[in-house]
Amino acid sequence: MSLLEFQNVFKIYGDLHALDDVSFTVDRGEWISIMGPSGSGKSTMMNMIGCMDKPTKGHILLDGVDVAKEPAKKLTDIRRDKIGLIFQQFHLVNYLTALENVMLAQYYHSIPDEQEAMEALERVGLAARAKHLPSQLSGGEQQRVCVARALINHPEIILADEPTGNLDDANEEIVVDLFRKLHEEGTTLIVVTHDPEVGDVAQRQIVLRNGRIARQTVNQNFTGHIRFTE
Repeated sequence: MSLLEFQNVFKIYGDLHALDDVSFTVDRGEWISIMGPSGSGKSTMMNMIGCMDKPTKGHILLDGVDVAKEPAKKLTDIRRDKIGLIFQQFHLVNYLTALENVMLAQYYHSIPDEQEAMEALERVGLAARAKHLPSQLSGGEQQRVCVARALINHPEIILADEPTGNLDDANEEIVVDLFRKLHEEGTTLIVVTHDPEVGDVAQRQIVLRNGRIARQTVNQNFTGHIRFTE
């Protein structure tokens, strides 16, 4: 059974069809990218995958549960338990250390565990920076804290919104390499991006235009490694 399934999903605002009869599936352990120009429906789709919005019509099955039918409180619980979110703008608390920012995610899920949070930072190569504030970290390091924070509650899906949008090429490559490692460990990755260098490294690419799926492309040469061209 698929981990995520959109079944004839519409999101309608007046005369605007932000999503227009969208159907697709994501298998457990798959790495997909969602791409498309501004206004294509990427953000709307991301909000629905992340249980932050509901469709006007259609069904969204997440691990067998139709989240389109669930009340807001239940959606909050599902998002907390099932989805690890990574944002372009990091959203770290400025007066908390890297370690404390990761532990904050635990606080909303269960009980903060410093050792477990440190292990999450070790996974992203930041154990030595655990006591540093966000202002003392580079942009790439801050994004890696966000990855650790997303991982801490062992989510079913890592959902990343433009995760490399504020990074230079070197840090972009580091973050994509982290995604590769997570994929090798069996993590399901959904990356929303406008950057073809990032989108093209996924196993499968879903391209949106005007609220519809324009095409789905399977990466026949999938390695998970980013390739920059001169």
